[in-house]
Amino acid sequence: MSEPGGKRLKSSVPVCKTHRASAGSTVKQNLPSIVEEGLCGVSSLLMELAYRLQALAKIFEQDDMALPRVAAYFHQESAREQEQAEAMLHYLSERGGQYCNKVIQRPGTEQVCALLPALELLLGQWKEEMAIMVELCQLAREHGDPHSASMLKSHVLQPLTPKIKLLGDLLTNARKVGCTSDGAGGFGEYIIDQLYEELTRSD
Repeated sequence: MSEPGGKRLKSSVPVCKTHRASAGSTVKQNLPSIVEEGLCGVSSLLMELAYRLQALAKIFEQDDMALPRVAAYFHQESAREQEQAEAMLHYLSERGGQYCNKVIQRPGTEQVCALLPALELLLGQWKEEMAIMVELCQLAREHGDPHSASMLKSHVLQPLTPKIKLLGDLLTNARKVGCTSDGAGGFGEYIIDQLYEELTRSD
């Protein structure tokens, strides 16, 4: 099926300019170029998120910020995002698409010095990921690629929805028990650290 013509509307789906210049307009195994570019872009996005979560985990392994279960949770989610990125690349390859290597940006966690901002950062990242995946799913449908739309829905959107809700609830609880944004720590951080033991078990 040929791709709809016309000018592309502004989109939040990340694409690689190098990929766009080299991919051309050829549809590979019924993979529209706009979907190929989107899959390439979100693969890099997921890798950057995995790197960012790894950096957050290391913050909570420091002696002055030791929250081992929180660190374990961020390590766990980092590994899951990396697995998601690799699965996306595998799918892209199966459909005949290409991945353009991109320099992964610095994690941008230098200013995080407490649990509360770390949770807020993660929640914001997951909401951004959700919005991008929804848009890419819609683009796939509009360009005659129901296979990619179905893959994104079942492998990304459905698992991500309950995680966002769970993290939102946890963030609410963190504020209620007195977690701070200034790195002062306190009993609230200890309680949340204990709650993370349950999160790391929920696989």
